[in-house]
Amino acid sequence: MSLSPSLSEIIEQLSTPERVFAVRGIRRGIERESLRITPEGRLSPLDHPRQLGAALTNANITTDYSESLMEFITPVSDSLDVLLAQLGDIHRFTQQNIGDERLWPLSMPCFIGGEESIRLAQYGRSNTGRMKTLYRQGLHHRYGSMMQVIAGVHFNFSMPDSFWNEWLSLQQPECCQCKLISDSYMGLIRNVYRFGWLIPYLFGASPALCSSFLQGRDTGLPFERVGKGTLYLPYATSLRLSDLGYTNKSQASLNISHNNLPDYLTSVRRALDTKDEAFAAMGIKVGDEYRQLNDHVLQLENELYAPIRPKRTPRSGERAVVALERRGIDYIELRTLDINPFTPFGVELQQLRFLDLFLVWCLLRPSPVLDAAEIERNRHNMSHVALEGRRPGLQLMTAEGELPLRVWGEQLFDELQLVAQLLDRANGRIHYQLALQAQRDKLIDPDKTLSAQVLTHLLQHDLDNAEFGRQQAELFHQQLQHAPLQYWEANYFTDEAQASLLKQAELEADDHQSFDDFLRQYLQLPQAGYAPCGVE
Repeated sequence: MSLSPSLSEIIEQLSTPERVFAVRGIRRGIERESLRITPEGRLSPLDHPRQLGAALTNANITTDYSESLMEFITPVSDSLDVLLAQLGDIHRFTQQNIGDERLWPLSMPCFIGGEESIRLAQYGRSNTGRMKTLYRQGLHHRYGSMMQVIAGVHFNFSMPDSFWNEWLSLQQPECCQCKLISDSYMGLIRNVYRFGWLIPYLFGASPALCSSFLQGRDTGLPFERVGKGTLYLPYATSLRLSDLGYTNKSQASLNISHNNLPDYLTSVRRALDTKDEAFAAMGIKVGDEYRQLNDHVLQLENELYAPIRPKRTPRSGERAVVALERRGIDYIELRTLDINPFTPFGVELQQLRFLDLFLVWCLLRPSPVLDAAEIERNRHNMSHVALEGRRPGLQLMTAEGELPLRVWGEQLFDELQLVAQLLDRANGRIHYQLALQAQRDKLIDPDKTLSAQVLTHLLQHDLDNAEFGRQQAELFHQQLQHAPLQYWEANYFTDEAQASLLKQAELEADDHQSFDDFLRQYLQLPQAGYAPCGVE
């Protein structure tokens, strides 16, 4: 487990005066999910507020699975300060335009009386809008709605063009750059699977849940109780990332390959094309009512639940898998971040700096292909950290045998230190080294992790998870209710809301195709053809 000489060599090459600035200008975006709740801490029964615009077409404020599950989307930025200012403004405008409702500040949902109280997101009468709702109807029938209202923060990440120009000269000067970019991002993804357990250990914030979430199911887990109805595991970091949370155990047998982009796309297409007997038994269309988009293992690409995804923004009407086939990977989406309940925006600056650092390290570090044994070790490690990551002496699995989490973490942080120095040298600051030290302290003292802070607060006050969430939601409501925008002009969001409503109306007016025909055409994937250097 010692430091790889090739990583040291790569960092040394990138540290030269003529190359060091190539790692400056990392581009990121954030997607933050949050339930709308009543002042009493219950799931909102109301429609998506019209003041926020149309969820189908608004660039920054939309919904995810449920009508009450908000999703806030920032533009892409090469400045973390700008990124957080934009995310903050989205929260400010939303909180000021949802009446007396609040934004739920936890990943695991508030008290939910039953699945029937979770309303599917509605996107209007256009074929595109109806398809989005039907997709969610399919998720409801397949997995139930409770899992779908778990919330998280997704971090979108890409390296600047200046980096890829230097990377090409260092790695494969004779290679096509767009192929090198996709190959490099797939290597990053494999390393996230190897070492991604660090994220829930450091930033997991869901060690407890409301017993209503389980609806009487026996999980076999040794839950303890606090408050009136909260269940917790004493060393858990992220129940959201466990089998209780936003996972799909039935997909473990899909064997999605991450060895290279063509193999990844082939395995995703296979899941999109393969019928599932259990889903077929539910029926696709019963009478005049659709129940799901199709009876395949995956209705759409988004149904593949993964901790990290390769991404390329599709063009209008283009499927995600086709966009990747035609133009290669443009960025990656990290999906393992719990909502931080101690900040109104769900994530804070030091976390984002660490994610920058972690993902650059995963990109630069050698990343051999994953074999079956390593894939199984990675799953074991992620599951154990999610359920008992703060257990003293917890052992994780490596190719050489078991290793204590803290020992392995210290070794990885030694490598991360070199990348932090590189990024700080490029940016003329010591921000990344300070962010790294703040997280290293959590390896030494697990009580400093977010999950420990949440659980300590619950136990010290004999407090329900639901009450803790309600209190934090009320605090953030007070902070945001009258706060002025910091980045955008005051009319930015009202203009966007009006434009989105007009755009939705235009889509509905322009639809002249039957929904059946639209669906058949959209779901018919073109023949596979991997050409990542195709014309943009």
